[in-house]
Amino acid sequence: MAVSELQCDMSCFANIRVSFVQYLDRKFLRNERDNVQVRRGVGRRVSQMSDVHNVIIIGSGPAGYTAGLYTARAMLEPLMFAGYMSGGQLMLTSDIENFPGYPEGIGGPEMMMQLREQAERFGLKVEDKNVESVDTTSRPFKVTVEGEDFFAHSLIVCTGAESIWLDAPGEAEQKGRGISTCATCDGAFFKEEEVLVIGGGDSACEEATFLTRFASKVTLVHRRDVFRASTIMYERAANHPKIEIKTFRQVKSWLSDEKGLTGAVLEDPRDGSTEEIAATGAFIAIGHKPITSFLGGQVETDENGYIIHKHHTMTSVDGVFAAGDVVDTRYKQAITAAGMGCQAAIDAEKWLEENVH
Repeated sequence: MAVSELQCDMSCFANIRVSFVQYLDRKFLRNERDNVQVRRGVGRRVSQMSDVHNVIIIGSGPAGYTAGLYTARAMLEPLMFAGYMSGGQLMLTSDIENFPGYPEGIGGPEMMMQLREQAERFGLKVEDKNVESVDTTSRPFKVTVEGEDFFAHSLIVCTGAESIWLDAPGEAEQKGRGISTCATCDGAFFKEEEVLVIGGGDSACEEATFLTRFASKVTLVHRRDVFRASTIMYERAANHPKIEIKTFRQVKSWLSDEKGLTGAVLEDPRDGSTEEIAATGAFIAIGHKPITSFLGGQVETDENGYIIHKHHTMTSVDGVFAAGDVVDTRYKQAITAAGMGCQAAIDAEKWLEENVH
């Protein structure tokens, strides 16, 4: 064999060996240093760097499971803490008809199970535990779960936002059986039926107007006579022939039978007088609360607690990404949450390649 040919073969072998080592580094993230320094600050000392995960996903639902699917397929070996109530808000939705790929519709819990199984098939590890706190002040990040500490080079937060409920008597039994917090999700199930909308802001007026496409009558119930909604949103609802507005009314209790919701007992907060109103559907639109308290203010949020994106899906902390309803103040749909989970996974993968691997 000529010397030039031998040199070429040795060079090719060296290139293959380097590529293979890079592959192993990417898959197992072998890092012999105990102190990691990424962009800023002195790293946190961890006994074994093999105990540091590439990515920990906090939360589940469409955003979390999609992020898990994509990071698992990228061979990042993600770990997810799905929470005790894994699956998010869709676990309370009986039927989903507006998610692509389900021509006959699908139950919310069933969809969440399918998304989870698909992600687990590619290697996502899921633990149904709540995250108590995170520490992003040093690298790698520390995630505390039931008193145990876990470490990761990157985080994807998908904890969502929980709807604010009235918690009136009879409400828990009728969640998903007539009482909902999403007209866009469930309005079509109440064609030619009478429904209630509870609230006085833009969301309540918007949902009441939207429901007129399906319901025969919509009653907008508000505990005061002054609405927080913008003038245009209020007037649109007030002037609609299908909408009746009841002010100085609040739900005292819900009425139901074996088939589901039948109505509500409304109370006048001024004098305590009550009246019954018939309805087979009710939509509570008094707001949402993002689940971000466990972050301890380390990630920038807006005045309502929603996480703010700084660069694509990256938050104010490099290496911390967020997706789904914990960010989204506008759309709040399963399909948009799933799409954002995909974006966060891709962003996290690229960030790891550029800063850690």
